Amino acid sequence: MSQMKISLFIFFTIIGFLGSVESRSRARTYLEAQCHTTLHPDLCVRTLEPYATKNDLPSPQKIAQITLTTCLAKARFTKAYVDMIAKELNKTKNLGESQATESCLREINNGVNQITQSVREIRKMGTDGEEKFAWHESNVQSWVSAALTDTTTCMDGISGDEIGSKTKSMIKARFLNVKELASNSLALFNRFTARHRASRAVKNP
Repeated sequence: MSQMKISLFIFFTIIGFLGSVESRSRARTYLEAQCHTTLHPDLCVRTLEPYATKNDLPSPQKIAQITLTTCLAKARFTKAYVDMIAKELNKTKNLGESQATESCLREINNGVNQITQSVREIRKMGTDGEEKFAWHESNVQSWVSAALTDTTTCMDGISGDEIGSKTKSMIKARFLNVKELASNSLALFNRFTARHRASRAVKNP
C-alpha cells in the first residue's frame, strides 16, 4: 500500500471515529436531559443508551416505553431467581426462610403482572384516541406505583435473620434494581404525559 493510500486510510478512520464520538456525545446529552428528573439518572442513561443515536433520538413516549420494558425484563429475571431460591429453601424445611422467600415471590409476581399491564397500556397511548389518554395514564401510574410498593415490601420483609446473609443480599440487589428501574420509568412516564399535555395545549389553546 502506497504512502498516500495509508494516509487516506488513516484520515478517513479518524473522521469516522470523530463522527462516532460526536454521535454518542449528542445522544448522551439528549438522554441526560431526559433523565435529569429521575432519582437514578446514571442508571436511566445506561438503560437508554443502546436505543439512541445522533440521527435517531427516541421520543419521550418511546423513552418511557423502553424503560418500562427493561424494568419488566429485570422483574421477570428476578422472579425466576426468587422462584429458584424458594424451591431450594423448601427442601431445607426452614419455615422462617421459606415464608420470607415465598412472600417475596408473591410480591415479584404481582410486580411482573403490573409492569406487564403498564407496558401494554403505554403502547395504546396516542393510538387509542385522545379521550382515553387520561385513563391510560392513570392505569400506568397506579400499576407502576404498586410495583414499587411490592419491591419495597419484599426488601423490608427480609431485613431480619430468617434468610442467610448471602441469599438475602442477592435477593435485595435484584429487587433494588427493579425498584430503581420502576422509579425511573414512572418519572419518565410522567415527563412524557406532561409534555404531551403541554403540546396539546399549544395546538388547542
